[in-house]
Amino acid sequence: MAIKDWPADDRPREKLLRTGAEALSDAELLAIFLRTGVKGISAVDLARQLLSEFGSLRRLLEADEPSFCNGHGLGQAKFVQLQAVLEMSRRHLESTMIRGEALNDCDLTKNYLKQRLRAYPYEVFACLFLDNQHRMIAFEELFRGTIDGASVYPREVVKQALQHNAAAVIFAHNHPSGVAEPSQADIHITRRLKSALELVDIRVLDHIIVGDDEPLSMAQLGQI
Repeated sequence: MAIKDWPADDRPREKLLRTGAEALSDAELLAIFLRTGVKGISAVDLARQLLSEFGSLRRLLEADEPSFCNGHGLGQAKFVQLQAVLEMSRRHLESTMIRGEALNDCDLTKNYLKQRLRAYPYEVFACLFLDNQHRMIAFEELFRGTIDGASVYPREVVKQALQHNAAAVIFAHNHPSGVAEPSQADIHITRRLKSALELVDIRVLDHIIVGDDEPLSMAQLGQI
C-alpha cells in the first residue's frame, strides 16, 4: 500500500507535523528524506531495508559515496543531498555555539564535538579556543594520526592558542575504536598541555573524548 493511502496518523510527514521530528523512528525520518520508494516498495519499507543493509542510521549517514550509492534506491543525487543536510546541521550547531553566549553547557559541547569528530576512521586531536568569558572563538583540528593515535605537540597548541588570543581551551579527540575511556596516554598528554598553557595564563577547562556513544568529559571524571 502506498503511503498516501495510509491513515493520516501513520504517515511520516503528517506525524512529524503533529508530534515533532523527535517522535519519528529512524525509518520514518529516512523515508521523509528519501521522499519516494521504488517500484512495489514504499519509502518507509525502503528505509527499513536500507537500515538493515547498512546496519544502522549512523552507518548510512557516514557511508562514503561508493557504499552509499550502492544502496537500493540510492544514488549520487541522494548522496549529494545528504551531505548538504549534514553540513547544514553542523553549521547550525556551530552557530549556536558562537552566538556570544558563554560555553557552559557540557552537553552542547559534547554534541558539537561528536558531530565533528566521531566519523573519522583515524584519530584527530582538536581544540575549542575560548575567550575570557568562555565564549567560543574558534574550533581547529590540530593533529591527525593513525587509528593507533595522534602525536600532539604542546608547543604547537600553545602557539595556536596565542594566535587566537584565547583565555581558555577545551581539548577533544576521537577514539576510532569506539570506546571513549581515557587511556594513560590521554591523561599524560592532557597534563603536559595543561602545564604548558599555564605558563602563558591559558586555562584548560576540559578534554572530551568522542567514541561511539556518549562523549566522555575528563573534567567530569576529575582528571583535569
